[in-house]
Amino acid sequence: MSSNSSLRRVRLPALAVLVAVVCGLSVQLLGAHDSRGTSPPAAAGPAAGFERVVAKALPSVVQIRSSKGLGSGVVFDDAGHVVTNAHVVAGFKRFSVTLADGSTHTGTLRGAYPQGDLAVVQLEGARPRPATFADSSRVQVGEYALAIGNPLGLRSSVTLGVVSSTSRTVPEGNGVALASVIQTSAPINPGNSGGALVDASGAVIGIPTLAASDPQMGGAADGIGFAISSNTVRSIARQLIAQGRVQHSGRAGLGLDVRTVPGVGVVVASAPAKGPAAAAGVRAGDVIVSAGGRRTTSVDDLALALAAKRPGDRIELGVRHSGGTRRVTVTLGELSAR
Repeated sequence: MSSNSSLRRVRLPALAVLVAVVCGLSVQLLGAHDSRGTSPPAAAGPAAGFERVVAKALPSVVQIRSSKGLGSGVVFDDAGHVVTNAHVVAGFKRFSVTLADGSTHTGTLRGAYPQGDLAVVQLEGARPRPATFADSSRVQVGEYALAIGNPLGLRSSVTLGVVSSTSRTVPEGNGVALASVIQTSAPINPGNSGGALVDASGAVIGIPTLAASDPQMGGAADGIGFAISSNTVRSIARQLIAQGRVQHSGRAGLGLDVRTVPGVGVVVASAPAKGPAAAAGVRAGDVIVSAGGRRTTSVDDLALALAAKRPGDRIELGVRHSGGTRRVTVTLGELSAR
């Protein structure tokens, strides 16, 4: 993504709307095949024949409402666990969850992982059909993708597009950056957060979390949305269900508590002695001015530099203290849940 674009989360304050919207592609795609070996529905037009795909996936997509807003969720298993975005449930423990059939039930937060923008809600008194989750490592650019959720409060809406990329690293803000996300042209709007991005077989390939915005135009950038890959979703959700927290993120971390200080940069608030950065000589009060050759002026910059790394990788940091700057090489550890 160009430096002139930015990202916006797709959560929405609750709205009362009585219209349903279904968006489609205007370009016909011929001869496309699903990456898991199945062909998309045979049809005369690009969207015809997707009724069976939606019929398979829609019952597993729910609406999640708190007192401050709403988003979407996907039924993860037959025990009534629903996976969604962490930013959809942030600050709350109990929710009103509306199923595709219109029935409403109470949901309780099981666990959240803000660093990966994922959370799990436990449904009470309902066991809707769980979604099928695909192997996202086999998703291919150009295959069909349908986004199912509750955009703008319009419950159970469907939009259609293609997979535009499978290996994006994007910042979410607040020190969160997501690696290896799926980019799609299926329209993603406020309220789609936590819903389902499905393939032409109706299997979930990702959880929509972001849409791009163009600050020069003052609005959304059409046809650029992002979803957390299904393989990442499964790994994190299983840990949240089993333990209520994430013990193995598979993501790289410095083992530091850092803050963005305006006019100063990324300041190390604390550096635990057993952490990887401390082992390389980083101390509380240091200012991290670069990471992996990239200038860092905020925690978001640092998160983006780390997102594409893995535990055990090495990264060079530029560190300033008392007016002098030095370079240190850190062998990265695993990012822990906070």
